[in-house]
Amino acid sequence: MTATGVLSKVMRHQKAHRKLGRDSEHRMSLLRNLATSLINSRDERIVTTLPKAKELRPYVEKVITLSRHAQGLDGDEGKAKQVHLRRQASSFFHAGNTQQAATTGLRGRPRAPRTAGVAAVKRLFDILGERYKDRPGGYTRILKLGRRDGDNAELAIIELVGNAHEVEFTTAAAAKKKSAGAKKETATGKAKKGAEGSPAKGKATAGRRSKKTENTANEQPTDE
Repeated sequence: MTATGVLSKVMRHQKAHRKLGRDSEHRMSLLRNLATSLINSRDERIVTTLPKAKELRPYVEKVITLSRHAQGLDGDEGKAKQVHLRRQASSFFHAGNTQQAATTGLRGRPRAPRTAGVAAVKRLFDILGERYKDRPGGYTRILKLGRRDGDNAELAIIELVGNAHEVEFTTAAAAKKKSAGAKKETATGKAKKGAEGSPAKGKATAGRRSKKTENTANEQPTDE
């Protein structure tokens, strides 16, 4: 076996994800921050680099699937399952460092509680889980924006499917299409009506012309 054949059979171990130039702890912290920003965003979209967006997509979709599974669970067993799913989902966000002293902030002042991760989990299970309960995957969308000035990094928008901006655009497009169809039907009806009325109008015009010709002939002067 040639060297080329040996190289072609080398397995791709530890190549499932992009390293993003960071070690494991830094990379997971980055993904948690991006996921928190995306879930808590008012427009449900954030702008980041394309490699980060591609890494964030499966990360966010896993936690959204957890919130989707929590919908429709009733009874004591269902409530216990919901609590379990919420605890699993909370590991995808920053909930604050409980081992850190409360007075190690700037110049010894108390640190403010980190509530962004808590708000993300709450919104995830209260709103997004209900929205995607009948959607088996594909909760996010990536839109390329081109390259950034300076470092030439490729930018992209990652957004949640079915956000308010998308719903507004879809509603406006449907209304515009309906209005255009109504105008087209009105124009077609007017044209059809005009075509049906034109023969009668032509006959009436011809009758008036013939009558005018007869009157003109009667009014011609005669030699006495």
